[in-house]
Amino acid sequence: MLIEIPLDSKDIKKAKVTLMESAVCWGLVAFEEGVVKSIECFDRREDIDGFVDYAIVAKQGEPIWPMMEESIFVLVAEEGMGLDEVMERFRFKELHEASF
Repeated sequence: MLIEIPLDSKDIKKAKVTLMESAVCWGLVAFEEGVVKSIECFDRREDIDGFVDYAIVAKQGEPIWPMMEESIFVLVAEEGMGLDEVMERFRFKELHEASF
C-alpha cells in the first residue's frame, strides 16, 4: 500500500508532517504487513506515479479535493508530528478520517 504525506524536510529522519501549502516535499511511504518498507521523497505531489491508497495531512480543512477525486482515502495527523509517530498511529488506526 502507498501513503503520501506532505513533509517539512527531505531528511526522512527529521521530517515532520506539515501543511500541504508549506510542504518542502511529499513523502511516499510503501507500507506492507504493518511495516514501513520504504520512503521516497518527491518535490511535488504531482510527481508521484501509481495508485496511492492513503494520504495523511496535517489538519482538518486542508485542500484535499484533488486526492478525493483520485479515490485516495485521506486521514488527518497533527502538524509537526514526526514521520515515525504518524506511521505508528496509522498502523494502530489512531488517525481520523478527513472531513470537508
